Amino acid sequence: MKGCDAVLHLAALVSVPESVRSPRMSHDINATGTFNVLSAAREAGVRRVVSASSAAVYGNLPGSPKKESMSLRAESPYAAGKLSVEHYSSVFSSVYGLETVCLRYFNVFGPRQNAASQYSGVISRFSAALSAGEPLTVFGDGGQTRDFVYVADVARANTLALTAAKAGKGEAVNIASGRSVSLLSLAGAMGTVLGKAPRILFRPAREGDIRRSLADISFARRLLGYRPAYGLEQGLGLTLSAALKKRR
Repeated sequence: MKGCDAVLHLAALVSVPESVRSPRMSHDINATGTFNVLSAAREAGVRRVVSASSAAVYGNLPGSPKKESMSLRAESPYAAGKLSVEHYSSVFSSVYGLETVCLRYFNVFGPRQNAASQYSGVISRFSAALSAGEPLTVFGDGGQTRDFVYVADVARANTLALTAAKAGKGEAVNIASGRSVSLLSLAGAMGTVLGKAPRILFRPAREGDIRRSLADISFARRLLGYRPAYGLEQGLGLTLSAALKKRR
Protein backbone atom coordinates (compact mmCIF):
# COMPACT_ATOMS: atom_id res chain seq x y z
CA MET A 1 0.00 0.00 0.00
CA LYS A 2 3.03 2.31 0.05
CA GLY A 3 2.29 5.48 -1.89
CA CYS A 4 -1.45 4.76 -1.86
CA ASP A 5 -3.70 7.66 -0.86
CA ALA A 6 -6.96 5.75 -0.33
CA VAL A 7 -8.25 2.18 -0.25
CA LEU A 8 -11.67 0.90 -1.30
CA HIS A 9 -12.25 -2.37 0.58
CA LEU A 10 -15.05 -4.45 -0.96
CA ALA A 11 -13.83 -8.01 -0.36
CA ALA A 12 -16.20 -10.14 1.72
CA LEU A 13 -18.08 -13.37 2.13
CA VAL A 14 -21.43 -11.92 1.13
CA SER A 15 -23.90 -14.78 1.57
CA VAL A 16 -26.10 -14.71 4.68
CA PRO A 17 -26.99 -18.45 4.41
CA GLU A 18 -23.31 -19.33 3.93
CA SER A 19 -22.41 -17.31 7.02
CA VAL A 20 -25.00 -19.29 9.01
CA ARG A 21 -23.47 -22.56 7.80
CA SER A 22 -19.85 -21.41 8.27
CA PRO A 23 -19.73 -18.70 10.96
CA ARG A 24 -15.99 -18.95 11.61
CA MET A 25 -15.17 -18.56 7.92
CA SER A 26 -17.53 -15.59 7.74
CA HIS A 27 -15.82 -13.99 10.74
CA ASP A 28 -12.32 -14.64 9.40
CA ILE A 29 -13.11 -13.09 6.02
CA ASN A 30 -15.34 -10.19 7.03
CA ALA A 31 -14.18 -9.15 10.50
CA THR A 32 -10.56 -10.27 10.64
CA GLY A 33 -10.03 -9.49 6.97
CA THR A 34 -11.15 -5.90 7.46
CA PHE A 35 -8.99 -5.52 10.58
CA ASN A 36 -6.02 -6.62 8.46
CA VAL A 37 -6.85 -4.06 5.76
CA LEU A 38 -7.14 -1.25 8.31
CA SER A 39 -3.89 -2.26 10.03
CA ALA A 40 -2.00 -2.41 6.74
CA ALA A 41 -3.41 0.95 5.66
CA ARG A 42 -2.37 2.57 8.90
CA GLU A 43 1.14 1.16 8.70
CA ALA A 44 1.51 2.31 5.08
CA GLY A 45 0.36 5.86 5.79
CA VAL A 46 -2.84 5.61 3.74
CA ARG A 47 -5.11 8.64 4.20
CA ARG A 48 -8.57 7.01 3.94
CA VAL A 49 -10.17 3.55 3.87
CA VAL A 50 -13.71 3.13 2.56
CA SER A 51 -15.22 -0.26 3.50
CA ALA A 52 -18.34 -2.11 2.43
CA SER A 53 -20.90 -2.59 5.18
CA SER A 54 -24.48 -3.76 4.67
CA ALA A 55 -28.13 -3.02 5.37
CA ALA A 56 -28.08 -6.36 7.23
CA VAL A 57 -26.79 -4.52 10.33
CA TYR A 58 -30.32 -3.17 10.92
CA GLY A 59 -31.79 -6.66 11.26
CA ASN A 60 -35.55 -6.94 11.66
CA LEU A 61 -35.91 -4.17 14.21
CA PRO A 62 -39.07 -2.08 13.71
CA GLY A 63 -38.94 1.31 12.07
CA SER A 64 -38.78 2.36 8.43
CA PRO A 65 -37.02 3.83 6.58
CA LYS A 66 -33.74 2.77 8.15
CA LYS A 67 -31.65 5.68 9.43
CA GLU A 68 -28.01 5.53 10.48
CA SER A 69 -28.99 6.78 13.97
CA MET A 70 -31.23 3.75 14.62
CA SER A 71 -30.39 0.85 16.90
CA LEU A 72 -28.71 -2.08 15.17
CA ARG A 73 -29.21 -5.81 15.60
CA ALA A 74 -27.19 -8.42 13.78
CA GLU A 75 -29.31 -11.51 13.01
CA SER A 76 -26.67 -13.55 11.18
CA PRO A 77 -22.91 -14.06 11.38
CA TYR A 78 -22.66 -12.02 8.16
CA ALA A 79 -24.39 -9.04 9.80
CA ALA A 80 -22.24 -9.41 12.92
CA GLY A 81 -19.14 -9.30 10.75
CA LYS A 82 -20.31 -6.12 9.05
CA LEU A 83 -20.97 -4.52 12.44
CA SER A 84 -17.39 -5.41 13.33
CA VAL A 85 -16.24 -3.69 10.13
CA GLU A 86 -18.00 -0.51 11.25
CA HIS A 87 -16.71 -0.65 14.83
CA TYR A 88 -13.11 -1.29 13.83
CA SER A 89 -13.27 1.48 11.24
CA SER A 90 -14.54 3.94 13.84
CA VAL A 91 -11.81 2.92 16.29
CA PHE A 92 -9.05 3.29 13.70
CA SER A 93 -10.34 6.81 13.00
CA SER A 94 -10.65 7.94 16.62
CA VAL A 95 -7.52 6.24 17.99
CA TYR A 96 -5.10 6.31 15.05
CA GLY A 97 -6.37 9.18 12.91
CA LEU A 98 -6.99 7.00 9.85
CA GLU A 99 -9.88 8.43 7.84
CA THR A 100 -12.59 5.80 7.44
CA VAL A 101 -16.08 5.57 5.93
CA CYS A 102 -18.37 2.53 5.89
CA LEU A 103 -21.04 2.27 3.21
CA ARG A 104 -24.16 0.32 4.16
CA TYR A 105 -25.10 -1.05 0.76
CA PHE A 106 -28.70 -2.11 0.36
CA ASN A 107 -29.59 -4.43 -2.56
CA VAL A 108 -27.15 -3.72 -5.37
CA PHE A 109 -27.99 -4.93 -8.88
CA GLY A 110 -26.87 -4.47 -12.46
CA PRO A 111 -25.49 -6.20 -15.57
CA ARG A 112 -22.86 -8.94 -15.41
CA GLN A 113 -23.85 -10.31 -12.01
CA ASN A 114 -23.38 -14.07 -12.09
CA ALA A 115 -26.84 -15.55 -11.64
CA ALA A 116 -25.34 -19.02 -11.11
CA SER A 117 -23.43 -17.88 -8.02
CA GLN A 118 -24.84 -18.64 -4.57
CA TYR A 119 -23.95 -15.05 -3.72
CA SER A 120 -25.94 -13.54 -6.57
CA GLY A 121 -28.72 -11.03 -5.91
CA VAL A 122 -32.39 -11.76 -6.58
CA ILE A 123 -32.61 -9.49 -9.64
CA SER A 124 -29.79 -11.30 -11.46
CA ARG A 125 -31.42 -14.67 -10.69
CA PHE A 126 -34.84 -13.44 -11.81
CA SER A 127 -33.29 -11.95 -14.93
CA ALA A 128 -31.58 -15.19 -15.92
CA ALA A 129 -34.74 -17.23 -15.29
CA LEU A 130 -36.99 -14.87 -17.26
CA SER A 131 -34.55 -14.75 -20.15
CA ALA A 132 -34.55 -18.56 -20.26
CA GLY A 133 -38.34 -18.87 -19.90
CA GLU A 134 -37.98 -20.57 -16.51
CA PRO A 135 -39.98 -19.97 -13.30
CA LEU A 136 -38.75 -17.48 -10.71
CA THR A 137 -37.77 -18.96 -7.35
CA VAL A 138 -39.06 -16.94 -4.40
CA PHE A 139 -37.98 -17.86 -0.87
CA GLY A 140 -40.84 -17.26 1.57
CA ASP A 141 -44.12 -15.62 0.55
CA GLY A 142 -42.61 -12.92 -1.65
CA GLY A 143 -43.94 -10.15 0.55
CA GLN A 144 -40.49 -9.21 1.85
CA THR A 145 -39.38 -5.79 0.61
CA ARG A 146 -36.01 -4.60 -0.64
CA ASP A 147 -34.44 -1.26 -1.51
CA PHE A 148 -32.70 -1.96 -4.84
CA VAL A 149 -29.89 0.34 -5.96
CA TYR A 150 -28.34 0.24 -9.43
CA VAL A 151 -24.62 -0.56 -9.61
CA ALA A 152 -23.69 2.70 -11.37
CA ASP A 153 -25.10 4.65 -8.42
CA VAL A 154 -23.08 2.48 -6.04
CA ALA A 155 -19.91 3.10 -8.04
CA ARG A 156 -20.56 6.83 -7.82
CA ALA A 157 -21.11 6.56 -4.06
CA ASN A 158 -17.77 4.73 -3.71
CA THR A 159 -15.95 7.54 -5.52
CA LEU A 160 -17.67 10.19 -3.42
CA ALA A 161 -16.78 8.38 -0.19
CA LEU A 162 -13.13 8.25 -1.22
CA THR A 163 -12.98 11.98 -1.91
CA ALA A 164 -15.69 13.83 0.08
CA ALA A 165 -14.09 16.51 2.25
CA LYS A 166 -16.70 16.22 5.02
CA ALA A 167 -16.30 12.46 5.44
CA GLY A 168 -13.65 10.29 7.06
CA LYS A 169 -14.45 10.25 10.77
CA GLY A 170 -15.70 6.68 10.94
CA GLU A 171 -19.16 7.40 9.53
CA ALA A 172 -21.57 4.64 8.47
CA VAL A 173 -23.71 5.73 5.51
CA ASN A 174 -26.73 4.18 3.77
CA ILE A 175 -26.26 3.68 0.03
CA ALA A 176 -29.58 2.86 -1.60
CA SER A 177 -32.33 4.27 -3.78
CA GLY A 178 -34.65 5.35 -0.96
CA ARG A 179 -37.48 3.27 -2.45
CA SER A 180 -38.56 -0.29 -1.65
CA VAL A 181 -40.54 -2.95 -3.51
CA SER A 182 -41.76 -6.44 -2.61
CA LEU A 183 -40.21 -9.42 -4.39
CA LEU A 184 -43.56 -10.30 -5.97
CA SER A 185 -43.94 -6.74 -7.27
CA LEU A 186 -40.37 -6.89 -8.53
CA ALA A 187 -41.14 -10.10 -10.43
CA GLY A 188 -44.17 -8.46 -12.01
CA ALA A 189 -42.18 -5.37 -13.00
CA MET A 190 -39.48 -7.48 -14.62
CA GLY A 191 -42.12 -9.47 -16.50
CA THR A 192 -43.63 -6.21 -17.77
CA VAL A 193 -40.23 -5.04 -19.07
CA LEU A 194 -39.84 -8.31 -21.00
CA GLY A 195 -43.49 -8.57 -22.02
CA LYS A 196 -44.04 -11.95 -20.38
CA ALA A 197 -45.90 -12.93 -17.21
CA PRO A 198 -43.52 -14.64 -14.77
CA ARG A 199 -44.24 -18.03 -13.23
CA ILE A 200 -43.40 -18.18 -9.52
CA LEU A 201 -41.94 -21.17 -7.68
CA PHE A 202 -42.18 -20.69 -3.91
CA ARG A 203 -39.58 -22.21 -1.59
CA PRO A 204 -39.19 -22.09 2.22
CA ALA A 205 -37.86 -18.84 3.67
CA ARG A 206 -34.09 -18.70 4.20
CA GLU A 207 -32.40 -18.41 7.60
CA GLY A 208 -31.32 -14.89 8.52
CA ASP A 209 -33.39 -13.17 5.82
CA ILE A 210 -34.59 -9.63 6.51
CA ARG A 211 -38.34 -8.98 6.13
CA ARG A 212 -38.44 -5.22 5.46
CA SER A 213 -35.71 -3.07 3.94
CA LEU A 214 -35.95 0.62 3.03
CA ALA A 215 -33.23 3.25 3.44
CA ASP A 216 -33.24 6.89 4.41
CA ILE A 217 -30.47 8.34 2.20
CA SER A 218 -30.54 11.92 3.46
CA PHE A 219 -27.27 11.52 5.40
CA ALA A 220 -25.50 10.25 2.26
CA ARG A 221 -26.77 13.32 0.44
CA ARG A 222 -25.48 15.71 3.12
CA LEU A 223 -22.15 14.00 3.80
CA LEU A 224 -21.17 12.73 0.36
CA GLY A 225 -23.35 14.63 -2.08
CA TYR A 226 -24.87 11.29 -3.12
CA ARG A 227 -28.01 11.31 -5.25
CA PRO A 228 -29.08 8.16 -7.13
CA ALA A 229 -29.44 8.79 -10.84
CA TYR A 230 -31.11 5.50 -11.82
CA GLY A 231 -34.66 4.50 -10.93
CA LEU A 232 -35.64 0.85 -10.55
CA GLU A 233 -37.34 0.67 -13.94
CA GLN A 234 -34.34 2.16 -15.76
CA GLY A 235 -31.93 -0.14 -13.95
CA LEU A 236 -34.11 -3.18 -14.68
CA GLY A 237 -34.23 -2.27 -18.36
CA LEU A 238 -30.44 -2.06 -18.57
CA THR A 239 -29.96 -5.28 -16.59
CA LEU A 240 -32.48 -7.31 -18.58
CA SER A 241 -31.18 -5.96 -21.88
CA ALA A 242 -27.68 -7.13 -20.98
CA ALA A 243 -28.99 -10.56 -19.95
CA LEU A 244 -30.85 -11.03 -23.26
CA LYS A 245 -27.80 -10.01 -25.29
CA LYS A 246 -25.71 -12.55 -23.40
CA ARG A 247 -28.09 -15.36 -24.38
CA ARG A 248 -27.96 -14.55 -28.11
